[in-house]
Amino acid sequence: MPASSSSLSPLIATITGADVPVQALSVAQSIRLLQALSAVPDPRRRRGRRYSLQSILLIAVSAVLAGARSYAAIGDWAAVTRPAVGVCGRPPHAATIRRVLMAVDPVAVQAALTAWALAHRTAQAAAAEHTSLPRNERRQLLAVDGKSLRGARRPDGQQTKLLAVIDHAQRLVLTQTEVVDGNEIAAFVTALDTLAQLRGCLITADALHTQRGHAEYLLGRGAHYLFTVKDNQPTLRRALAALPWRAAPNGSDPGPARRHGRVESRTATVIDLEGTEVGQLFPGAARAMKIVRRRIDTATGVASTETVYAITSLGHRYADAVLLAIWLRGHWQIENALHWVRDVTFGEDHSAVRTGAGPQVMAALRNTAINVSRLAGHTNIAAAQRRYSWTPGAAVEAITAA
Repeated sequence: MPASSSSLSPLIATITGADVPVQALSVAQSIRLLQALSAVPDPRRRRGRRYSLQSILLIAVSAVLAGARSYAAIGDWAAVTRPAVGVCGRPPHAATIRRVLMAVDPVAVQAALTAWALAHRTAQAAAAEHTSLPRNERRQLLAVDGKSLRGARRPDGQQTKLLAVIDHAQRLVLTQTEVVDGNEIAAFVTALDTLAQLRGCLITADALHTQRGHAEYLLGRGAHYLFTVKDNQPTLRRALAALPWRAAPNGSDPGPARRHGRVESRTATVIDLEGTEVGQLFPGAARAMKIVRRRIDTATGVASTETVYAITSLGHRYADAVLLAIWLRGHWQIENALHWVRDVTFGEDHSAVRTGAGPQVMAALRNTAINVSRLAGHTNIAAAQRRYSWTPGAAVEAITAA
């Protein structure tokens, strides 16, 4: 007999009642994934519902954890792994999953997942307060960057693009928003507005977001910025290049010397901008940084040199040249730990989910799958995905612990 529209599915009962050993939870950690998803409004009429929205979203997250890339794959996972996850009777068909995921409000889904991710980030940040790291090194860093979903299209024919925010230290995806009309600059504020607390955080972004409006917004919320400066800000870049860099002390970035088929060394130089022209060109600019990257290709022996400028609102008391260089390089975790994983491990650009709200909802589920894997202690997301596909019960355990 079908479950009533107000009842929880057997999958939810299994997850909430699973006996999975977890550590004691703080108040901040008490927001579980199941609880967060219960806040998403169901777009369907009450009459005729056989499966709750929570059930379908949890099945979708579990299937994506195991590598599902389409509605059909999610439906197949639900059917094949029904005994492992404790679903009695017939699981939802792929057509049902497709209709629900295309109809659900992606903004509401992301808001629920953001609340859940922030709860875990806050708990881990609180734990870090008790570590022996200097206070400056415990600063919360957030990276902001956009990504196109190459196979997905909006109703107006434009390519779907999403802007994500990821935590440097925990590598948790905190939030994501759709880029409207191709304007990624406008999406910057929209994404960060979904985060209730930014005071004291340092926001890193590429040169596209080196905008006066972004700097004023962050300063107004009590946050700091570390932005790369390139030719899209020609006046600012010329002013930075004209600073007396030769007279300033520099420090080497202690990063790995050999990686990705090349030997690389970096030199970071920082100048205080007080009393300079640059300090008046950009809101809140306290210091400028010049990084010289020298690379030697180990296969060809070809040497190259690249000079990068950056600007930050952090004063000299809060970070030295080496720490700023590490933070600037750490920004690219959003490419390596998120965008690359979604493209290569989850096959996002080749997904058959291409229209309506589906691409944005599926991207949010992929972000959640990455977060669940990292919270479970996995550093290799591809290996975690294989484990979840081979052992369906492991996906339930991971979601229970999340």
